[in-house]
Amino acid sequence: MGRIRLIARLAARDLRRRRGEAVLMLITIMAASATLTLGLVLHGVTSQPYAQTRAVTRGPDVVANVFPAGPDTGGATGPQPRVSARQIGALTALDHAPGVTGHSGPYPVTWALLRAHGIAAGAEVEGRDEAAAQLDQPKLTQGSWVRPGEVVIERSFADALGVGAGARITLNGRSFRVAGVAVTAAFAPYPLICFTGCFGTDQIAANQPGLVWVTRAAARGLATTAEPLTYFLNLKLAHPGSADAFVYAHSSPSQIAPGLLSWQGISQTDGIVVQKEQLVMMVASWLLCLLAVASVAVLVAGRVADQIRRVGLLKAVGATPGLVAAVFLAEYLALALVAGAAGLAVGWLVAPLLTSPGAGLLGTAGAPPMTLATVAVVAAVALAVAAVATLFPAVRAARTSTLPALADAARPPRRRGWLVALSARLPVPLMLSLRLAGRRPRRVLLSVFSVAVTVSGLVAVLIVHAHEDAGLGAASSLADPRTQRLNEVLTVFTVALVALAAVNALLITWAVVVDARRSSAVARSLGATPGQVSAGLSGAQVLPALAGALLGIPGGIGLVEAVRNNGSVLTTPPIWWLVAVVIGTVAVVAALTMIPARLGARRSVASVLQTE
Repeated sequence: MGRIRLIARLAARDLRRRRGEAVLMLITIMAASATLTLGLVLHGVTSQPYAQTRAVTRGPDVVANVFPAGPDTGGATGPQPRVSARQIGALTALDHAPGVTGHSGPYPVTWALLRAHGIAAGAEVEGRDEAAAQLDQPKLTQGSWVRPGEVVIERSFADALGVGAGARITLNGRSFRVAGVAVTAAFAPYPLICFTGCFGTDQIAANQPGLVWVTRAAARGLATTAEPLTYFLNLKLAHPGSADAFVYAHSSPSQIAPGLLSWQGISQTDGIVVQKEQLVMMVASWLLCLLAVASVAVLVAGRVADQIRRVGLLKAVGATPGLVAAVFLAEYLALALVAGAAGLAVGWLVAPLLTSPGAGLLGTAGAPPMTLATVAVVAAVALAVAAVATLFPAVRAARTSTLPALADAARPPRRRGWLVALSARLPVPLMLSLRLAGRRPRRVLLSVFSVAVTVSGLVAVLIVHAHEDAGLGAASSLADPRTQRLNEVLTVFTVALVALAAVNALLITWAVVVDARRSSAVARSLGATPGQVSAGLSGAQVLPALAGALLGIPGGIGLVEAVRNNGSVLTTPPIWWLVAVVIGTVAVVAALTMIPARLGARRSVASVLQTE
C-alpha cells in the first residue's frame, strides 16, 4: 500500500470512529469561515442597485449646488445671507461647460421642520415641476407626482416616518398631503442626505433631514430668513465615466463657485449603508478564527492524548514518527477544507440578507460574486487554523516512545512546592481546582485566551451600542436604518461568538475531566465526595475564566480603538455593563463546565483505577 493511500485510510477510519468530535470541529471552523466570507463579499455590494436606480430615474452624472455665501452659513440661528445673482450665474454657466449634453434645474431647495404622527424630523425640501423631467425624475413606488398642496417623500425617509401615499404631514406648520413615495439617484438616501454637507439651522440638523419634493411655489413659500433658498442643478455628460474628472476640473475654493458631486460619489455614499456591516464582519471573523484555533487545539490535544496507545501500535508495526504526524495532520486538514467549503457556501447564501441596500435604492444586490481571491483567502485561513492547532500535538504524539505509548500509563503530576503549600489548607474543591490547573499550565493559558477573546468581542459590541445610543440621543426620534441593520449584524456576531465560546468551554472542561480521571479517582478513594470532585473540575475553568474576563475589558476597548475612525469620540459603556459582563461570563462558564464535571465525577473509582 502506498504511503498516501495508507495515510488517507487511517485518517478516514479515525474520523468514522469519532464522528461527534469531527462534527464539532466542522461547526467551529465553518462558523469562522462563513463570517470571514461575509466580510470579504460585502465590499461594493450596492453598486448594482444604484446602477438600476440611476437607469430608471435617469440619474444625473454630476449634481451642482450653490449655498448662500457668507460667514454665517451652516447651522447658524440668525438671519442668513441669500444666494447671489453671481452664484446663480456661475451655476447656470455649467450648462454650457465642455462635455455637458443636458441638464435639469436649477431647482430651489430649502429646509423645513416636518411633523408626522407626532414625530418631528428635518426635511430637505426640493421644488420640482409638475411635469416629468428629462434628467433626474424620481421613480414613484407609491402614489403620484407632486401637485399643489401635495408632497412626495423619498422612500427610506417615508419608511422611517411610517407614512405613505394619502397621509398628512406638516412642513413648518403648513399641512400637506403625501401624494406619493419615490426613490432617486441624485441624493443619498435617508439618513445620509447631509453626508456631504447641509445648509440649515441647528434644529433642522439635529433632526436628521430627509428628502421631500414639493412644487417650486411651495418650496419658495417654505423658505424663511433662517432657511433661505439654495439651488441644485443636475448635469448629464457625454462621457459619464469622466464625472469625477469633471468635478475636479470645475471645483474651486471660491464662495461663488458651485459645489459639485459626481454620481460615483453618490454611489459610494449609498455604500456606507453596508460599510459598518463589512467592518463588523471582518473583525468578527478574526475573533472567531482565534476562538476556532483555541477550540480545535483543545479538541486535537484531547483526541491525541486519547490515541497514545494507537500511536504506539502504529510505531510498533513500522510507522515512522513522520507518518504518525502526517496521519493526524491529514485528518484535521481534510476536515478544515470541508469546513472552509461549507463556510463559503453559507456565507454566499447569507450575504444577500445583509447586502440589501435598503429602501433608498431599487432592486437588490443579489448573491455577490464568489471570486477566486475570496475562495483562496477563506481556504487558507481554514487550513491555517487547523494546522496551527494540530501541529504541536501531532508532533508531540509522534515523538512519543513506542513502549510508553503502548503502556499508556498515567502521566505523573508536576509537583510544584509553592502550589502544594498554597492549596494545602484550602477547601477540598478549591484545592483540587488549583492543582488541576497547575498540572496543565498551557491549557489554563488557552482557557484564559479563549475567554479574553470572547469578552473582548462582547465589550466591543457594548461600546458600539453605547456609541449608537449616544448618537441617537442627540438626533431625532426617527429610527436610523443604519443602526437597525448594524444591530442585526451585531446580534448575529454575538450569538456566534457566545456559542463558539460555550463549545470551547465544554471542550476544555471535558479534556480536563478525561485527563484528570485517574487523579480524581485517587482523590475520591482518599475521601473526597463526587460533589467536591465535580466542583474542583469546574473550578479549574472558573478561575481562568475570571482572569480572561478581566483581560477582555481592555481588550475590547483596544479592539474598538484599532478600527474606529480617526477623530471619532470613543463612547465608554456604563461601568455596570462591564461588571455584568464579567460576572455573567464567570457564571455561564461555571454552569457550562458543571455538566461534564458531574459526568466525570460519577465514574466508578474501581473501574478507573483498574485500568492502571
